[in-house]
Amino acid sequence: MLFAAQPTKVFCRGFFSKKLESFLARLFFKKAGKRGKMKQLMLGNQAVARGLFEAGCRFVSSYPGTPSTEISEYASEYEEIYAEWAPNEKVACEAALGAAIGGARSFCAMKHVGLNVAADPLFTAAYTGVNGGMVIGVADDPGMHSSQNEQDSRHYAIAAKLPMVEPSDSQECIDFIKAAYEISETYDTPVIFRTCTRIAHSQSIIETAERGERPLRDYVKDPKKYVMMPGNAIGRHVFVEERMKKLAELAETTPLNRAELAGRGVGFITSGTCYQYVKEAFPEASVLKLGLVNPLPEKLIRDFAAQVETLYIVEELDPVIETHCRAIGVRVDGGKDRLGLLGEYSQREIAAAFGAPVPECADFGEPVPVRPPVLCPGCPHRGLFYTLHKLGVMVSGDIGCYTLGALPPLGALDTTVCMGASISGLHGFNKARGRDSAKKSVAVIGDSTFMHSGITGLINITYNLGNSTVIVLDNSITGMTGHQQNPTTGLTLKNQPTPQVSIEKICEAAGVRRVRVVDPNELKELEQVVREELEADEPSVIIARRPCVLLKYVKHAPPFVIDDEKCKKCKACMRIGCPAINITDGRVVIDETLCVGCDLCTKLCSFGAIKSSEVHV
Repeated sequence: MLFAAQPTKVFCRGFFSKKLESFLARLFFKKAGKRGKMKQLMLGNQAVARGLFEAGCRFVSSYPGTPSTEISEYASEYEEIYAEWAPNEKVACEAALGAAIGGARSFCAMKHVGLNVAADPLFTAAYTGVNGGMVIGVADDPGMHSSQNEQDSRHYAIAAKLPMVEPSDSQECIDFIKAAYEISETYDTPVIFRTCTRIAHSQSIIETAERGERPLRDYVKDPKKYVMMPGNAIGRHVFVEERMKKLAELAETTPLNRAELAGRGVGFITSGTCYQYVKEAFPEASVLKLGLVNPLPEKLIRDFAAQVETLYIVEELDPVIETHCRAIGVRVDGGKDRLGLLGEYSQREIAAAFGAPVPECADFGEPVPVRPPVLCPGCPHRGLFYTLHKLGVMVSGDIGCYTLGALPPLGALDTTVCMGASISGLHGFNKARGRDSAKKSVAVIGDSTFMHSGITGLINITYNLGNSTVIVLDNSITGMTGHQQNPTTGLTLKNQPTPQVSIEKICEAAGVRRVRVVDPNELKELEQVVREELEADEPSVIIARRPCVLLKYVKHAPPFVIDDEKCKKCKACMRIGCPAINITDGRVVIDETLCVGCDLCTKLCSFGAIKSSEVHV
């Protein structure tokens, strides 16, 4: 559980406006009990949504991506906030920018790799600026709990020349969102709001406040500001550079950055979740906590460094703060040389790295068994990957639940790069290796990911006379991130009925003449369809359609059991990697608490040893 130290009183004196100065002072220095009407534990992502509500945000557009997903889900529960799932992060960012230009306070959320997708509008939004405030939420994932890379989003703030704020607990998630909107409107800029997995998915104490309604700002036509043709963009670049100078002055005085002086011995400069680790490992140390992480202050850092004998920098991922300190001539006595560039940190790791006693902890006396991720019992993707593995084809994979098809015993996937790359990558693979390659390779992609960034890859295949087979794994939901709606499901984020996008018609409109739909649990039909489409001399799409077994409307059949008298212990049923099937004391056993009665295993047993528990005696 995260608990933030009380901020020390810092007087706001600097360039920024009296209005912003007054707001930040009220936000950070109000007395306990005046913050709102309710004190409670709140998840970081839920607190971000609460901050959006209290800040008067009107518009939210996002694409789900762990660890950011719940922000938009919680935001959608407020009637005062319009919230939507966009097809991808680029669209979400553009929609939020449009809402901000239209005079509303807007927000979009994504995970760190989603910011790659949104980078195009992000960089130009830095030039156009805003009208109503705009905040871009990005959740980094140190340790790669649910991601394909470990990139540090602070580099985007630096490259795009945008301010970035980073909270350290749930209360700061609320307060920093409010501060971000004030900065956005004061300095005419989008603001990036950075969290990480630990902040997003930890709980700490917050106090709620009433919503601060913000009237819609007037929209005034201004092509020189919003039409980024070269002649106008040249002038806006001048504005961006001047704005960064003003933000640098803000960094020196804002209470988002605060010095907690506790002695002249050891001092730490840190931010985000690392602040919590440092405070636990070194409760008596002086700390400079940075909440505005771009631009970073110079004088504030120099002054803090001058007041401590030993200075350490603690930041996960890349040495952004450390590099800045060295560049401005501040000595650093330890940082990445002690902690490294990989993964998450912890209180124990920080204590060990910088010479504090490492508390002992109890253990189980034996190694904890490894529990690798697996497809759920009854997952509709299992039959497809079993079939592809059996056929021995090269499988160009994508991002989603089906990425787990790479693991044994299915072992089907050859590649996984990013959203939509399965289709584009397969096209390049087959063009490079010749037409025969298309008869031995497929791409797999989910329904939501196909909407996100698969369609353009499919168009690339047909337009450039490719001959690849694409399999869309349509499980009727966005599965990996926790069952979010998407354009193919017929429901919005707020569960309002909406036109249901047809994958079949999209494929036909893209120029694919061979589009087939098959149930992936019908193994014989599935294998026949895959073989036929691999042999076709033109592009083809197979839609493997079966709803996710965890959807509430999916009715489960009675579990299956093993007839020991008929079982030959051939282990054919083990080839699909179903968690409900295991071997205990030499016997094949089905765990009836896990089995959902999908009957896929029965199609692998040649001896009739797997039967429904309803009829088995």
